[in-house]
Amino acid sequence: MPRLRIHGFSVSVDGYGAGPDQNLENPLGVGGMALHEWAFATRTFQQMLGKDGGTTGTDDSFIARGFENIGAWIMGRNMFGPVRGPWPDDSWRGWWGDNPVYHVPVFVLTSHPRESIEMEGGTTFHFITDGIHAALDRAATAANGRDVRVGGGVATVRQYLRAGLVDEMHLAVSPVLLGSGEHLLGGFDLPGSGYRVTEHAMTPNAAHVVVAR
Repeated sequence: MPRLRIHGFSVSVDGYGAGPDQNLENPLGVGGMALHEWAFATRTFQQMLGKDGGTTGTDDSFIARGFENIGAWIMGRNMFGPVRGPWPDDSWRGWWGDNPVYHVPVFVLTSHPRESIEMEGGTTFHFITDGIHAALDRAATAANGRDVRVGGGVATVRQYLRAGLVDEMHLAVSPVLLGSGEHLLGGFDLPGSGYRVTEHAMTPNAAHVVVAR
């Protein structure tokens, strides 16, 4: 079984992984974009946008590591887009344009069936209606010996943590207070579940913490 990994998951100082009221103008909720400021200037992020340049160093290293040996992704429907309820049509194809950054199969958790969407660059979105374990089974098969990465959002990460399926999680704690939104770790006893801090690093932009079992 491949390892299930979480990388570059940004949280506020008060523990929120997204702000409230997600919509087209605020895909990460109100104030949520500020959680990811540490990443935007890095070389890896700029390359994902098809641009040159960008900063190197610790922030960039943590982003780059999140793409190493990843053969498939899992994400929740909220991360895929703002559409709720039954799919009204096939027009919404994600936030990332015609060539998303994943370049591997991506399995989207949803309650509403939809045909798979093949994108440019090797990304295919598959919509999974029978739960987190089925999504992980399919992602593990598609990964073909490589690891599976959970991209988010908060509810999806919490489901996999609650099920005891996450092997490693990198959190980037941003110097931001949100006050409300989606709290990531409330109610979890990570040490009691066997997690320990395996790595930590500070930069001017974020505190990076890796926990693993």
